[in-house]
Amino acid sequence: MAEAVYILCMLASLACAALLFRGYRQSRVRFLLWGALCFIAFMLNNLLLFIDLTVLAHGPSLILWRDAAALIGLSLLVFGLIWDAE
Repeated sequence: MAEAVYILCMLASLACAALLFRGYRQSRVRFLLWGALCFIAFMLNNLLLFIDLTVLAHGPSLILWRDAAALIGLSLLVFGLIWDAE
């Protein structure tokens, strides 16, 4: 059951990123681009979570890679907030 939740969270992040990219293409508001990039990193985080806890359950841990993906996503969003502040 947990595996399904990991996959659904990954798909939800991908859907959010796709919608934000579509909004960016239509309006050219840069904050939408930063939000989309953030959700791409969150999708990668969820993919690594799925791989770490299901595929490599008894192997090496991917927690550093998962945390790095989350940190990159949040950093992109904060950078976009600061960069586009007016």
